Amino acid sequence: MKVILQADVKKIGKKGDVVDVAEGYGRNYLIPRGLAVEASAGNLRQVAEVKRAESTRADRELKEAERIGTTLQDQTVKVTAKVGDGGRLFGSITTQEIAEQLRKQFSVEIDKRKIDVQEPIKTLGSHPVTVKVHPKVHVTVTVEVTPQ
Repeated sequence: MKVILQADVKKIGKKGDVVDVAEGYGRNYLIPRGLAVEASAGNLRQVAEVKRAESTRADRELKEAERIGTTLQDQTVKVTAKVGDGGRLFGSITTQEIAEQLRKQFSVEIDKRKIDVQEPIKTLGSHPVTVKVHPKVHVTVTVEVTPQ
């Protein structure tokens, strides 16, 4: 029996896959639990349309991420902080502060969890930071820390 999976099923397949399963397994387990529907012509057309829409959306997101990536590529983000003796900061520059400065300086919304700081920024000067705009688009930005 051919069915279209409505959710990921362990050892069977992922959501949207058309798989061949035993008649009893499909009728008595998968379909009643909403994990699958029978693979009729209408359902197959619907799955193809959903996959096409997903593909279009993914392409649009990738193009937007590439546009943001080219905007941020090799840019310098200026951050001010309170400084103690010897150019050491009180605390450190957080990814939240970097995300706020990206929003203010470049009008770009980046989630703080997508900013990768190799080691905590606790001194004045320039520090390279990786911004993960999209799973396929990573951009290096320089964070310039200046005294307040």
